[in-house]
Amino acid sequence: MKNKILTITLIILVTITLVAVILLALAWQFNKSGDVDKDVETTIDEIIESSVDIPEITTNLAGRQFIRISLKIQTDSDQAAEELKKREFQVKNIVIHELSEITQEELEGKAGKQAFESTIQSLLNPLMQSGEIERVYIVSSIIQ
Repeated sequence: MKNKILTITLIILVTITLVAVILLALAWQFNKSGDVDKDVETTIDEIIESSVDIPEITTNLAGRQFIRISLKIQTDSDQAAEELKKREFQVKNIVIHELSEITQEELEGKAGKQAFESTIQSLLNPLMQSGEIERVYIVSSIIQ
């Protein structure tokens, strides 16, 4: 009798667990495909409209070199882009502070530039009240 109850309980628990795993997998797959559709729907014109150009900044790196860098920052909406334009002085301040902590070697190559872009994005997003920063692009950079 006890063995029978234990077996039935185990079967029920295993069944519930399998159903939960299947539902989680389906939900994850649905969310993943939703993200792809979102990317496809955004046109280049929409990206440009919701982006802000940060004019060339010249500052010192952590070493003895200096850098000239220009950025384009993509936001998630026109409203966020308008806010970011007003915050240009804060963007420049954050960029200058971050660059002062980075060496030329840390900025070299694709990985270094992508790390810098990600850092700037993560520092700017907390400032935003209307929308968020989707991507930071380095438009030009010269290190001397």
